[in-house]
Amino acid sequence: MVVEGPPPLAQPERPFRAEDGTILAMITDTAEFRALADHRVAMADLHLRDLFATDPARGETFAATAADLYLDYSKNLVTAETMTLLMALARRAAVQQRIEAMFTGEAINVTERRAALHVALRAPAGTVMIVDGEDVVPDVHRVLERMADFALRVRSGEWWGYTGRPIRNVVNIGIGGSDLGPAMAAEALAAYADPALSIRFVSNVDGADLTDALAGLDPAETLFVVCSKTFTTLETLTNAHSARRWLLAALEEEAAVAHHFVAASSNPAEVSGFGIDPANMFEFWDWVGGRYSLDSAIGLTVMIAIGPERFRELLDGFHQMDRHFRTAPLPANMPVVLAMLGIWHGNFLGAETHAVLPYSARLRRFPAYLQQLDMESNGKSVTLDGRPVATSTGPVVWGQPGTNGQHAFFQLLHQGTRLVPCDFIGFLHPDHPLGEHHPQLVANLFAQSEALAFGRTRAEVEEEETDPELVPHRVFPGNRPSNTILAPRLTPRLLGELVALYEHKVFVQGIVWGINSFDQWGVELGKVLAGRIGRELTQPTPPDLAHDSSTDALIRRYRNEHRNR
Repeated sequence: MVVEGPPPLAQPERPFRAEDGTILAMITDTAEFRALADHRVAMADLHLRDLFATDPARGETFAATAADLYLDYSKNLVTAETMTLLMALARRAAVQQRIEAMFTGEAINVTERRAALHVALRAPAGTVMIVDGEDVVPDVHRVLERMADFALRVRSGEWWGYTGRPIRNVVNIGIGGSDLGPAMAAEALAAYADPALSIRFVSNVDGADLTDALAGLDPAETLFVVCSKTFTTLETLTNAHSARRWLLAALEEEAAVAHHFVAASSNPAEVSGFGIDPANMFEFWDWVGGRYSLDSAIGLTVMIAIGPERFRELLDGFHQMDRHFRTAPLPANMPVVLAMLGIWHGNFLGAETHAVLPYSARLRRFPAYLQQLDMESNGKSVTLDGRPVATSTGPVVWGQPGTNGQHAFFQLLHQGTRLVPCDFIGFLHPDHPLGEHHPQLVANLFAQSEALAFGRTRAEVEEEETDPELVPHRVFPGNRPSNTILAPRLTPRLLGELVALYEHKVFVQGIVWGINSFDQWGVELGKVLAGRIGRELTQPTPPDLAHDSSTDALIRRYRNEHRNR
């Protein structure tokens, strides 16, 4: 009998060709990349003050719209020629073709041999999206309908706990994409949440996280949503089992688990073994990556919080940005524009980090969400076919809401020695009743991008009759790039548009760099070693240690501390 192994890795297309048709190794070998490098040299002495002075309409020319979002990218060190050259590079990288490959269900995640079709999660009913010969959209809507039915039962009080009392508390247990997306969205959309429900999130295997989340909760009124595709994720299952013991310590009967635990997973056997009724498992599929799963069953906690109708508005926002991304010409395509500006900053201007600065307290977790989306997707050093990349790839993403960040790290942005491109995100209307606060918030948003761009010259400081010794300290060099993204207000639909905007931006950058934005092998080694070390820390007999001398010494120190306890 012949046993067949897995199919070979799909060989990605190589779109990089010279004019004579010769296949080129890397995007850096193309004439388009070299043209941008030459253009960068020619731009070396330009300042944003000069660009705005010579083009009075610049603020309106360098702008784009998509769905409800408005992007002002005029405060970047680019000219019309720069943008033309960047779009030529995108075309050489076959960005439009790769976008279409994603939407048509090709296995663009070549190392895991599967599609990356998260856009199907928000496709309207009746849309056809094929994966492995099967239209996946009907199954997506079947799960959404089950989620909606369950969410309505919890919100209305129809879903009872084991003792017959309604649910008042929902605790989401996950990690990575099973936590960062739902936690971010639940906080962002708090203005739309049912105030009768307490929504909490647990992700860290540090027991303090679960302890704090459970503090003050009544087990009889608490529902746990355990989010794990495989239902084997170590951190998630550790927390889930501890939550299970907490519940049973109060309710005592094993049958209570089925009333207080549900799952978002694709592994019914493990879910059932935990004690969750498989009828209360909400499935998703292997073509849904964790960091792209907010709009799948992983979003169940968010749906419970804001209700099915609002959740459908969230999905519609995703879909509106998807349509724009698939159909808009590259120069007017907002995710493409943001992506290529990032390429310009990172590969030609030397920027190593990227700051995301939402002027909305409710988006305080958005930068953390984008850290995973961007850094797990594009933190790669080999190309699709396994060769070392020839240029820097994903930036370090960080940020904090304004105006808090202004009193923390903006000093470095304005007068430090590092180039840090920034995305400012703001809203024209508040989602709270304290309307008199909002003009101050928006004024700060606009002021910061202006100050970063134009700075303050020595002559301007001297005109203020400043103490001569202080003049150098009060000069701002300016010429610091930023984008400003404006929207009417923070709504479910708007949040969907915003998340999809960054999803697609990250994908486009991965295309240009020739890397796989949809795998994450870099998280595996630490997990494997942690499993081994965990056993060595707790086994009763001294283990035969075979790590490096540092790790062995740390293990012995831990074991010695706990030996007599």
